Amino acid sequence: MPDILCLGEPMLEFNQLPPGPDGRRLYLEGHGGDTANAAVAAARSGADVGMVTHLGEDSAGDSFRALWAMEGVDSSTVRLDPDAPTAVYFVTHDEGGHHFTFYRKGSAASRMKPADVPEEAIRRARVLHLSGISLGISDSACDAAFRAIEVARGAGVTVSFDTNLRLRLWPLRRASACIHTAVGLADICFPSLDDARLLTGLQEAEAIADFYLRLCPLVLLKLGAGGVMVATREARATVEGFAVDSVDATGAGDTFAGAFLARAVAGDDVWQAARYANAAAALSTTGFGAVAPIPSAAEVNAFLAARGA
Repeated sequence: MPDILCLGEPMLEFNQLPPGPDGRRLYLEGHGGDTANAAVAAARSGADVGMVTHLGEDSAGDSFRALWAMEGVDSSTVRLDPDAPTAVYFVTHDEGGHHFTFYRKGSAASRMKPADVPEEAIRRARVLHLSGISLGISDSACDAAFRAIEVARGAGVTVSFDTNLRLRLWPLRRASACIHTAVGLADICFPSLDDARLLTGLQEAEAIADFYLRLCPLVLLKLGAGGVMVATREARATVEGFAVDSVDATGAGDTFAGAFLARAVAGDDVWQAARYANAAAALSTTGFGAVAPIPSAAEVNAFLAARGA
């Protein structure tokens, strides 16, 4: 069975390309969904990874199964739902960054429920990775996610959680309560600075790290281009990011999480894993789409070697 299991909602992606000479808005088809992105990132960094989700019996679901077969992501814990679609989203770009439009209501993944949780597969894993989106897409999916966490904790499996706040899914107060309950059950958490400011009401990175350390023993506070603050109850430091020619930051935080978990499972300490994951996340922003630009381990290691890191 896989070492890392990622539970959540895959989404077919349509990512806006730069306008052509005629001004038409064209979109590149690809793959997304935060924990699904993390799964591919971990696989490309050499980890043994699987997905826990539901897909529609549709062309989008077929596309994900083909992707995972190609990437070596185990799909034995993926179920097909003949009565619900695979979710879809669009990414547009402007001077303010990237923006999302989602079509996910009633998706196959949102229909997951606690009885669907593959308990034996989770017990055999080393890491279970989930996110705020895993909780937010529906009440039944939220219950399923917490059941998966309960099973993992009972088996001594490391629980990894990315806040990934999406206020279009649920009100901030409920999101904060559910997300922070999950963080309190996790061994590793990956809040982003923007998410954490909304979820906690705090502004400074140090105060945010303190807040999350009261809930979780290892905090990786994602600072975007600034890198990541790695905080444990014994030490903390900011691991600087890498400057690259970025064109699209879609999925960069998910790439960070997946790459970090891959290196942690391989035996790196948190500082080594964070440096590697920073490089992977930076490289993922040099192309369009959430999944296509995610680098391989060889690409990340060559990038680090060229910078003496």
